Amino acid sequence: MTMVEAGIESSARADTDRRWEAVARRDGAADGTFVYAVTTTGVFCRPSCRSRRPLRRHVEFYLDGGAAERAGYRACKRCRPTEADPRSRLDGLLTQACRLLETPEGIARSDEIAAEVGLSTYYFQRAFKRRMGVTPQEYRRRVLAERAKRELADAGSVTEAVYAAGYSSSSRFYEGAGRELGMPARDARSGAAGRPVQYAVRACSLGRLLVAWTERGVCDVRFGDSDGSLTEALVQRLPGALLARGAVPSWVDDVLGLVERPRAAEIPLDIQGTAFQERVWQELRRIPRGETRTYADVARAVGAPDAARAVARACAANPAAVVIPCHRVIRSDGDASGYRWGTERKKELLRRERRSR
Repeated sequence: MTMVEAGIESSARADTDRRWEAVARRDGAADGTFVYAVTTTGVFCRPSCRSRRPLRRHVEFYLDGGAAERAGYRACKRCRPTEADPRSRLDGLLTQACRLLETPEGIARSDEIAAEVGLSTYYFQRAFKRRMGVTPQEYRRRVLAERAKRELADAGSVTEAVYAAGYSSSSRFYEGAGRELGMPARDARSGAAGRPVQYAVRACSLGRLLVAWTERGVCDVRFGDSDGSLTEALVQRLPGALLARGAVPSWVDDVLGLVERPRAAEIPLDIQGTAFQERVWQELRRIPRGETRTYADVARAVGAPDAARAVARACAANPAAVVIPCHRVIRSDGDASGYRWGTERKKELLRRERRSR
C-alpha cells in the first residue's frame, strides 16, 4: 500500500468513526449529512433516530437515503429518513418567533408568540431554548438591549433611548442593562468613555498580537497582520475608552506563552457577554489543552443541546483569543474552519497544543 493509499484509508476510517460517534449519541446536528443502515434489520435511519442502538459491527453508512435504498435497505418508519427533516419546519417557526420577539412594539409574551406560530407554550419555550441557547424572554431582552445601545449614541438621554428601543419602562431596562450590554448604560451611551484601558502589541510567530487590559484583567486579545489594524479594531470596540500604552504586566507574557509554548496559565479576565455567551466561554476554558470539542458538544455541556449555531456565534464573539480557547471547537465533521482570526492560525494553535501535552 502506498503512502497516498494509506492516507486515504486513514481519512475514511476517521470519517466512519465520527459517524458512529454521532449515531451513538443520537446527534441531531448530524441529520442530513449521512444515514446509517443496520444489516440485521435491513433498515436505515437518521443519526438521531431513537430506535434501539445497534451493535457497531452491524452498521453501514451511506451519504443519503437514496444510496441506502439502492443497497437494498428500507427506510425506518420511526425517524422517516427519506422525508423532509422535521426540524426544518420547526426552524421556520422559531425564525418567525425571533422576528416577533425583535419587533419593538409587537408581541412580547411567550405564550402569545407560541400561539401565533402554532405551538404550545411549553413546547415552544423548550424548543426555543434548545435551538437558541436562551429562553424567548432572554432573547428579547438581548435584542432590545442591543437596540438601546445603538440608540444611546444619538439620543438626548438614556430614558429617550430606552423607549425608542422598545422597552415598556425604564425600570425594565435598568434591571438588566449591565448584564446585557456588558457595561453600565452610561458607559454604553458614551462608548465606554473614561474607562482606562491599556494595551500592547507584540510580534509572535502567528503575526501581530494585541493584548488589552484594565486594572481588573485582560479585556481584549486579538491576532492581526499590522499594529494599525489591531489598534483600529480595539478603538472600534471601545470607542470612548481612555486607551494608552503603559507598563506591561506579566499577563502579556502569559498570553504570548499560550501562543508560542502552550501551557497552563492563570490570566485574569475583565470581560462580559450575554448570559449564554458567558456559559459558553466558561465551558471553552474547561476543554483540556490539546483536545477539541464540536459545537454540538459544547451546546450539550451548557444545557442547550440544539444550540450548536448559538455556540458558534458565541465563539465568534469571543473577545479574548487563546485565553478563551475558541480554537478548540471544531465542526461535527472534524473540519477546523470557522475561526475569527483565520483557519490556519487555528490549525497551528491546535497542533502546538497537541505537541505540548
